[in-house]
Amino acid sequence: MDRDWANLPANALDSIVERLESVWDYLQFSLVCRPWCCVAKNDHIQRAKMMSTIHRPPMLLIAADKGDAWNVYNVVDNKVIDLQLDGQNKRFCGSSKGWVIAVEDNFAVTLINPFFRVKGRRNKENSTICLPQLKPPSTEEARIVWTKNFDRYVIKATISADPILDAFNCIVVVIYQPSNQLAFIRLATDTAWTYLDTSRIDDVVCFQGKFFAVDRWSNLLSFDVTACEVEHDAHGVKLPQTMWLVNKYLVDSNGKELLMVRRYYDFDDNMLRTTMKFEVFKMDFNKGKWIKKKTLGDVAIFLGDNSAVSVLASNFPGCEPNCIYFSHDRDRVTMDFRGHGPQDCGVYDLLNKSFSQPYATEAKTLLKMTKLFPLWVVPSFQL
Repeated sequence: MDRDWANLPANALDSIVERLESVWDYLQFSLVCRPWCCVAKNDHIQRAKMMSTIHRPPMLLIAADKGDAWNVYNVVDNKVIDLQLDGQNKRFCGSSKGWVIAVEDNFAVTLINPFFRVKGRRNKENSTICLPQLKPPSTEEARIVWTKNFDRYVIKATISADPILDAFNCIVVVIYQPSNQLAFIRLATDTAWTYLDTSRIDDVVCFQGKFFAVDRWSNLLSFDVTACEVEHDAHGVKLPQTMWLVNKYLVDSNGKELLMVRRYYDFDDNMLRTTMKFEVFKMDFNKGKWIKKKTLGDVAIFLGDNSAVSVLASNFPGCEPNCIYFSHDRDRVTMDFRGHGPQDCGVYDLLNKSFSQPYATEAKTLLKMTKLFPLWVVPSFQL
């Protein structure tokens, strides 16, 4: 005799929902059938807990080798989620607040919520938000070059708030080519981008309601979107003598500290990239300088082409404290993986200065097959 799972008593379904701890279990519960979705949606306390993107570990999106599907890997639980997302078969230049950012062939910027686009479900309304075009390169020769490589025209992008839940406070900031300059647009009020007098910017972050950027020399800059003025907050730190290349990341460490992470990497004879070490610095605003940190304590950081994510590891079983989870991201030398997939991924223990690759076999296989950069994204979806 077949059980009528769709019409289980409401109190039984409520009891199940209240015991769900994973956002993925909650989402998959809601996908079973319409009655189960209604129960998940109507449990407002559990729904608010699951929908919040604050201080939750991100998932790694890995593009399928064919088509427009993206696989989802939960590195904390060490498993590939039985769920595929409808995406776009191109590079994303950033992720923030559960949204990913892409550039179109006319240099327009698009915000996409991949978790509104679950395969097998009808796409949610407003899963894509189209923004105005960025100004194209100034010369005809440069325009030809960047039109062919439009998805790389924006180096990195971030947003300050969810564009659906808090559109009035949503500011999109991009670092664009050819000189790593900054531009921003206020979602609710602006019809065009505002361009700032900057160059050689490596990363940008919104920290305590203000935007900060770090440049090639580790100088810290800040800017106010109302005044459109850039301020110099701190000088860089002296780089060690090394032949390694460096990527820099700004991290809002749980709203308490502004961190700069420096990632040193190198290439072998086959031009395959390997991260060699990380260094972490805390900004001392009173002294106006970076202070090196030897440990992150209970904090775990997730780095890549995404806006860096910081979480308290003790809140999430399986999440390693004092560690940096890193993905293969953009660099200044190569834009492909020589047929080996994005191999420069792993976990770095800052205290012990050691690397590990605890990824599940299935995730490693997906990474070897993909031709696109993987991306850390904090799940955000609506039922």
